[in-house]
Amino acid sequence: MTELIHHPAFLFIVLIVLLSIAAALGAIVMQRVIPFAEDARDNYNVVQGATLTLLALLIGFTLSMAVSRYDQRKNYEEEEANAIGTQYLRADLLGAPGAAQAKALLAEYLQLRIEFYKTRNAHELELINDKTALLQARLWSTALTAADARPTPITALAVSGMNDVFNTAGYTQAAWLNRIPISAWMLMIAIAFFSNLMQGYGVRGVTGRRVLLFVLPVTVSLSLALIADIDSPRGGLIRVVPQNLLSLQQSLRPQ
Repeated sequence: MTELIHHPAFLFIVLIVLLSIAAALGAIVMQRVIPFAEDARDNYNVVQGATLTLLALLIGFTLSMAVSRYDQRKNYEEEEANAIGTQYLRADLLGAPGAAQAKALLAEYLQLRIEFYKTRNAHELELINDKTALLQARLWSTALTAADARPTPITALAVSGMNDVFNTAGYTQAAWLNRIPISAWMLMIAIAFFSNLMQGYGVRGVTGRRVLLFVLPVTVSLSLALIADIDSPRGGLIRVVPQNLLSLQQSLRPQ
């Protein structure tokens, strides 16, 4: 289930097949096993309306959760670019030769952070995280060496900025791991299944019956696939573009 929601296109295919089967089961199997009585139409409409309303509310709340997480990832990308850019300027406070070394390492670190946002490959992501951890250690060592050589409030400001760079990277990592819980997905899919089952059960004698059987599966599948796309940082079409990091990299190149 976890792998499925990481790939919204596959999730859409699975859902449209599953929900279409549910609608067909309601129209073919349930109507034969439990024949639909027209005098029970009013009660059926109440139950069906309540089920569809609950499904709509769950989809709405989950979409709101996904959008808020997407916005959080965008905000942390901006904060990370600001922290790296500020520290690049503060690196001059470390003095020679620490300033030149820190700037070179920050430029390399910036490229790794851009690759972190762009990659979709799990193995490449693991390598990027390993390189980032090693580079953070080198940056911190450079800052500590300069602080030991010149223990002044100005140098402390540069060391504090380096800590901000590392903190924003940690916040970004946490935001990318913050996903909609699997239990919420299972609940939505279960309610969607029963909603389509009821939809198929109540379409006998309705004009355009075959069309009605597939309208709800398609719309619900598209809605859930959209939520999964927004919630998936790497597997979907809607992704956070590191535009602030790229702009920072462009501004640093002439120097």
